[in-house]
Amino acid sequence: MQQEEVIRLVDDLRRQKCELQTVEIKEASKGCPTRLYDTLSGFSNQDGGGVLVFGVSEKKGFEVVGVYDPQDLQHKVAEQCKQMEPAVRPLFTVADFEGKTVVTAEIPGVDVADRPVYYKGVGRVKGAYIRVGEADEPMSEYEIYSYDAYRRRVRDDIRIAEEADISQFDTSLLEKYLLAVRENRQNVQNLSDSELLDLMGITKGGKPTLTGVMCFSKYPQAAFPRLCITAVVVPGLYVGQVSSDGERFLDNQRIEGTIAQMLEGALSFTRRNMRVSTIVDDNGNRADREEYPPKAIREAVLNALMHRDYSYHTEGTPVQIYMYKDRMEIINTGGLYGTLTIDELGKVHADTRNKTLATTLEFLKVAENRYSGIPTIREEMRQYRLPPPVFDVRRGNFKVVLSNTRQPDSEYLQPTGDIRTDILKLCREPRTREELVPLIGKTQYYAMQTYVYPMVNEGLLSLTIPDKPKSRNQRFLTTPRGLSELKNR
Repeated sequence: MQQEEVIRLVDDLRRQKCELQTVEIKEASKGCPTRLYDTLSGFSNQDGGGVLVFGVSEKKGFEVVGVYDPQDLQHKVAEQCKQMEPAVRPLFTVADFEGKTVVTAEIPGVDVADRPVYYKGVGRVKGAYIRVGEADEPMSEYEIYSYDAYRRRVRDDIRIAEEADISQFDTSLLEKYLLAVRENRQNVQNLSDSELLDLMGITKGGKPTLTGVMCFSKYPQAAFPRLCITAVVVPGLYVGQVSSDGERFLDNQRIEGTIAQMLEGALSFTRRNMRVSTIVDDNGNRADREEYPPKAIREAVLNALMHRDYSYHTEGTPVQIYMYKDRMEIINTGGLYGTLTIDELGKVHADTRNKTLATTLEFLKVAENRYSGIPTIREEMRQYRLPPPVFDVRRGNFKVVLSNTRQPDSEYLQPTGDIRTDILKLCREPRTREELVPLIGKTQYYAMQTYVYPMVNEGLLSLTIPDKPKSRNQRFLTTPRGLSELKNR
C-alpha cells in the first residue's frame, strides 16, 4: 500500500467505526499483540487476503493512538508470520496520520492448493481459521477436508457405495445408458457391459459407485438416506413466520429418487406453489406466466444436485429449496470448487467437482450442456424482467436466490447505444427518476444533470408536476417534439 492509501483507509475506519471482512485493527500502542495467528490464518485463507492496521484503538472509538515502535512491531509481526504453515509473507507500510505513526501489514490470500494456512503451534485442526465478516472463526472439519480433497483430487462421486448392490439398478435405464455410451464412444464397442460400467465409473470392481446409485438405483435413499431434496413453502419472508392459520409451512415435501427423479419432483413442487399471472404481449396476445422462469429453476436445482459435495462429511445434508413470499432459495453443500470465484461463475470453464456424475447425466440427457447452467439462469431471469440471480458462497454452502419482484421496464430496455434516444423511448410513458437512472448507468445526480434536465430544457421531455420540479412524485414524459425527433432518428 502507498502511504496515501493507508491514510484513506484509516480515515474510513475512523468514520465508519467498524472492522471489515478484509480489514482488522490492533491498538499496538504499548507493544505488539501477542496473538495474531487467527487473523493471519483467516486472511490467508480467503481470496484477496486482508490488511492488519496497527495503531488504531477499537476500545477508544477507533481513535488513532499510534504504535509503540514501528521497527520493532514489524519484526515481531514477521516472527508470528513465520509460525504459520505455510509461512505468511506480509507487506508492511508505515505512515504518519495526524502526528501518529500507523503501520499496516498486508496479508496475501494463498492459492487454494496451499490452504488451509494454520498456526503450527496447535496444528491444522485447531489452528486453521476462516474470516466471517469482521471475525475469525475456527474452520470446521469439513472445511479443512474440502481443501485437502481438492489438493489430492479426491473423487467422491466414484467412491464405492457399500450399502448398495448392482441388482438394485433399473435394468432398462442401465441398458439405455450403455447404448448411449457405445453410440458416442467408438473405442468401447468391444467391451462387455461390466467392463464398460467399471470404465465409466458406474461401478468399481463390479460394486456400485455413488454415481451409479444416484443415477440408476430403484431407490437410492436406501443406501444414502439424506441425499435427497427437502422443499418447503414459507408464508412470510423468513423461516419462523406463520400464516394467519398458524402454519409454519404452507407446503413441505421430502423429494427422493434418482437425480433425474428428484429434479422432476422439485420442478413439480415449485410449479404447484408458484403464483401464475396473465400477461399481454406486444401483439395483444394473452398468456399465463409463472412467478419464476421454469428453466431457471431447473438449472439451479440441477446444478445443486450435480455439483454438490458428495463426501462422507456432507452425506447427511440434503439439497434445500425454500420458497418465501418474495424469493426462492436453492441451497447445496459444497462451495465453489477449486479456484473458481463468484465473479467467474458462468464466464469460465472451471474444474468440475463431480466429473463422472456430470458425464453420466449428460449421457442420460438430464444435463444438456456443461457450463451453460449459470448463463441460462441469468438470461431467463432477464427475459422475465426479474432481478438478476444472486449467488452466495458461505461456510461450505452454495446458495442461489431468485427474486420474484418484477423490475421496471427501464432495466430491460434494449439499449441503442444512444442514451438520449433510449430516454425518449422509455419516457413514452411517464417515468420516475428511479426508472431512468438504471438506463443511464450512472448516479442519479449525474443522470439528471447530464441528460434528463437538459432534455427538459430543450422541450424533448416534460414534467408531470411542472410547478414542483423537485417533487419525489415527479415523472418525465416525452413531448410531441421529442416523439418527432425519435421518429427521425
